[in-house]
Amino acid sequence: MGKFEKEAKTLLDAIGGKENVSAVSHCATRMRFVLGDDKKADVAAIEEIPVVKGTFTNAGQFQVIIGNDVPIFYNDFTAVSGIEGVSKEAAKSAAKSKQNPIQRILATLAEIFTPLIPALIVGGLLLGFRNVLEGIGFEQFGTKMVDGKEALKTIVDVYPFWSNVNDFLGVITDAIFGFLPVGITWSVSRKMGTSQILGIALGICLVHPSLTNAYVYVAEKAAGNINHFDFGIISPEKVGYQGQVIPALLAGLALAYFEKFWRKYIPEVISMIFVPLLSIVPAVLLAYAVLGPFGWWLGSGIAVVVKAGLTGPLKWLFGVVFGAIYAPFVITGLHHMTNAIDLQLKAEFGGTGLWPMIALSNIAQGSAVLAYYIMNRRNVKDAEISLPATISAYLGITEPALFGVNVKYVYPLVAGMIGSSVAGLLSVMMNVTANSIGIGGLPAILSIQAQSWVPFLIAMAAAIVTPLILVPTFRKVGFLTKTEDELKGIGKVAAPAEASPAAPAESELADSIEILSPLAGQVKELKEATDPVFAQGVMGQGVVIVPSEGELVSPVEGVVSVLFPTKHAVGIVSDQGVELLMHIGMDTVQLDGKGFEAHVAQGDKVTLGQKLISFDMDVIKEAGYVTETPVIITNQDLYQPDALGQLPRDIKRGEALYTAVKN
Repeated sequence: MGKFEKEAKTLLDAIGGKENVSAVSHCATRMRFVLGDDKKADVAAIEEIPVVKGTFTNAGQFQVIIGNDVPIFYNDFTAVSGIEGVSKEAAKSAAKSKQNPIQRILATLAEIFTPLIPALIVGGLLLGFRNVLEGIGFEQFGTKMVDGKEALKTIVDVYPFWSNVNDFLGVITDAIFGFLPVGITWSVSRKMGTSQILGIALGICLVHPSLTNAYVYVAEKAAGNINHFDFGIISPEKVGYQGQVIPALLAGLALAYFEKFWRKYIPEVISMIFVPLLSIVPAVLLAYAVLGPFGWWLGSGIAVVVKAGLTGPLKWLFGVVFGAIYAPFVITGLHHMTNAIDLQLKAEFGGTGLWPMIALSNIAQGSAVLAYYIMNRRNVKDAEISLPATISAYLGITEPALFGVNVKYVYPLVAGMIGSSVAGLLSVMMNVTANSIGIGGLPAILSIQAQSWVPFLIAMAAAIVTPLILVPTFRKVGFLTKTEDELKGIGKVAAPAEASPAAPAESELADSIEILSPLAGQVKELKEATDPVFAQGVMGQGVVIVPSEGELVSPVEGVVSVLFPTKHAVGIVSDQGVELLMHIGMDTVQLDGKGFEAHVAQGDKVTLGQKLISFDMDVIKEAGYVTETPVIITNQDLYQPDALGQLPRDIKRGEALYTAVKN
């Protein structure tokens, strides 16, 4: 009888039986199911199974969190169910097949825009700083004449140093937003699996300096200064698409489909020459003649409609509705479409009124979790989840708050939506505008145009206070609290992972043990992990390391308790009884071992600093995954990390990471 045969049978029944499973696979910590009908899965029954730490639905996959023992559980599950597992890519494809066309489009947009977000955030913050330098006049500086009118002087008018700083930062912001089409066409080619250098070349063609700059196009056209390419039948304008989103998106997709088409029919021996040639030339021509003008018209139309919603007579309704529905957008993935709209608003009108409301929604959901934490702070399990989730939401990452507390118990979600709705109403009524996409949550004020700071702070206060009042009120009157009552009425507490056979008896456990860093890189708080399951501490507590080198070594003396076939994760039980999991990257299980090399086997005795896994960071990044690596204690019923030190910080392999302290 398998170790988890009984639990596997229970899980099979709870997910709707064998006939409801379209595909099953596993990664380092969880079972991944593609179900025929998600509604047949009895989540409450599944989470009562002792080895199950929780459930999570993402990208069409129903994920059941098991922990380090997931390979053993997976083998027992396939044995009792008779279901053959599939590769990670096959499971991913099966999950996509469940999505409707709109979901697939949104998923594609998310994968295209996500790699661009760090640059866009930096650009938005720098624009905000530049706005303070050059956009705000101060009475003590005196006045100047602007277009025949008297205006207050700004910082750059008075201080040459800050004028130079402003010019320097302008190079960065102009590059990020002006050359945005290059990033978009690159990201499209990366997503479509085609030649990324051709995507970059196409983007450069869209912003080539010989073309009329998009930012002066209207004025130049009115003056009759627009030149044309003359091909006889067609004569497209020589116009660039600086800052434009939809033209670059359409052109990038056209290039990808041209390249895929020609690769089917051109022999491999000459494909290096003719596939790029026959792909980029028609893609550029199509972009200039059709896709660019159409995309500009479409993008401008969308921007005008949204702008009308933000500034028209019904803007109050727009603010109320958008504020309320943004959190559900995040849950469903629909929020990714707002990135393109924000960027289009920035290109058309020099700022966006959507981003402030997005930041306010982050804050409202964070306040809802904070209120839940205050009510349940004496419950260790609730506090461990809700407090980190609050901090994360206040910093703009709401998934831990939404999936860890608010969606689970419903009434905090609704309280947060109401708070966001009130804040959204105030935001649009006071015309709060952001420079562009920036950081979310409380620090979002750095992305807000300086003249909107005071109104934004007022809206922010509403986003904080409203959920803090509503959550305990809803709890007191019993409004939407049935789900929490049922869950807590069961008395279910997620059980810790079963101790590894290699672990010593509890009476022999050390009171503390120093854990050394298995990687060189930057150490950050675990809550900053990309994956909400790790960020919430569901699997255990610890830190996350962004590696600078692709070599993982043992942080302790002990035994390799688990080494996954894909070599992206390894578990170790130290000689003193601390169970550690090191998971290289997020979703790197999808690589099926590509770029990873293991130097140990499961069951091996390892020494401090012994090489465990080598990994190619370029392979991971080129596949679109992050390299951040959680280093966590999984037997958190026995040990907790302490003495984490100043975070974030740089660290070398073998330096002290934290201390595992016995509970």
